[in-house]
Amino acid sequence: MRKMDEMEMAISLKSIKWAWFYTVLFLFIWTIYDYTKVGSFNSFAFFLLISQNLIKMGIEQYLKWKMSKDEE
Repeated sequence: MRKMDEMEMAISLKSIKWAWFYTVLFLFIWTIYDYTKVGSFNSFAFFLLISQNLIKMGIEQYLKWKMSKDEE
């Protein structure tokens, strides 16, 4: 398998970002819908929405820390 060039990498990253945004928007709408029907945030969609974003933020922080550690 060959490595992606810069253009392919940029296209891939952009598509991943749009897919992530779609998922967040979908889960947010699903959570609001459940909240209006049930009256609480005890839904699977809410758990996915929160956990997905916590994992994303955690991995971003770890990779930034790792990059800054490697530069030293």
